[in-house]
Parts: sequence; C-alpha cells; structure tokens
Amino acid sequence: MMIDYYIAEFIGTFFLLLLGAGVVANVTLKNTIAEGQSPWVLITSAWGFAVFVGVFISDQFSGAHLNPAVTLGLSVAGKFSWTLVPGYLIAQVLGAMLGGWVCYLTYIDHYRLTENEIVVRSTFCTGPAIRNFKNNFFSEFLGTFVLVFGVLFIAAPNIEIEGMIVENYGLGALQALPVAILVWVIGIALGGTTGYAINPARDFGPRLIYQMLPRKNKDADWSYAWIPVLAPIAGALLAAAVWHGVYIAGSPLS
Repeated sequence: MMIDYYIAEFIGTFFLLLLGAGVVANVTLKNTIAEGQSPWVLITSAWGFAVFVGVFISDQFSGAHLNPAVTLGLSVAGKFSWTLVPGYLIAQVLGAMLGGWVCYLTYIDHYRLTENEIVVRSTFCTGPAIRNFKNNFFSEFLGTFVLVFGVLFIAAPNIEIEGMIVENYGLGALQALPVAILVWVIGIALGGTTGYAINPARDFGPRLIYQMLPRKNKDADWSYAWIPVLAPIAGALLAAAVWHGVYIAGSPLS
C-alpha cells in the first residue's frame, strides 16, 4: 500500500527530530545532566546518529529521504516519482513536528526553568550565528548541495514502491552509517554559521511547534524562517542538475 511509504517517512523523520532536538535540549536547557557539556561536539555527533536511526528504521520501506530537499532533488534527477512527492513532504513535516513536540514533553521541566527564549527556540529550529541573510542562505544552500550530491552518487539494492522495482536512491541508499557520517561532517565543517538545518522539514515543523507553545516571550523568528526552507531546496536542485550533467551527460567522472 502507498500509505506504507508515507508512514515510513513519518516515523523516520520523527526519530530524526526526537533525537536531534533532544541532544540540543540536553546540552542547553537549565539543570539537565548534560548542561554545558561541549555542546557543538555532542550536537553534531548526535544529529549524525539521529540520521542513522531514522534511516535504519525507514530505508527498506521508503528509501529514507526524511528531508524535502532530498525528495525534490531526487525527483529532479529522475530518481524518484513526482506522484509520491506531496505525500513524502507532508509526512516529513508532520514527523518533524511530532518529534519536536515529544522532545518538548520529555524536557518540559527544564523548559520551564529556562528563561532565555533564544536557547529555547534553538532546541526546535535553527538560527544564524551572525544575521546576514545573503550569507546565511549560502551556508544552508551549500550544506544541502553537499548532502544531496553525495546521496546521488551512491546506489544500493533496489526497493519496491507501488509494485515496481526502483533504484534505491535516497538516504537509505547509503545504508545508514555513511549518511550519518556525511551529515556529521557537514555539521562540523559547515554548520557553524546557521546551525545547518539542511532540511526544510527539520526546521519548519518544530518551529511551528515552538510557535504553539504556551510561553509568554516566545519568538519563532519567522523573518528568518524562509532561509532554512528555501535555501536547502535550492541547494538540492542544483545538486541534482550538476549530478545530471556529470553522470548522465557522460562527463569523464561518469
């Protein structure tokens, strides 16, 4: 059934956000056991492992995109059916929302103790270290380009979707561990400018959850929110176009 693929994307993205947002909450909120512990090393490592878990759970059913930018990039490259795209995107955003919400429930006592709204918001969504929209856009664009370009150059055993055997291009094509390493190194090398959303669902879904929280001084920073949505999509589309030119058009690298 087609719904199986959507459920797999929903569940995989849920685990991605539960664990990814969870580590940010653990090292930044008040009175947690890990408060103040080398946050960037822990955060980038845990996000990589969170990707591993989400991919491991969902790859055999959906290809484990877990990211609208990946879904769109693969579709533009001709490696994924456009008819499945709307359902994948909805499932990813909803899974990300639930992951952010469950993370909030897990740390609710610590959220109540934390008065700094920038810290609280950072556990749900990304924000720039230096607010410069042009450079912030480029950072998210570049990080997602690296992610999607890497995905497109790795193939794995095929999977069946809608009764057809198709090439397994997606995060699941990397067999979980390599893609976790890819996301990890993107975070360590390129994530210091914006927090490396590189995934519209990962940022937009939890940001919506934060907006709905009963906090007096909350600020979801919607003036910035378009960047971690549009920049990853643009990066993914360029990655697909470059991959097509290099691999399909018969470049010496093909």
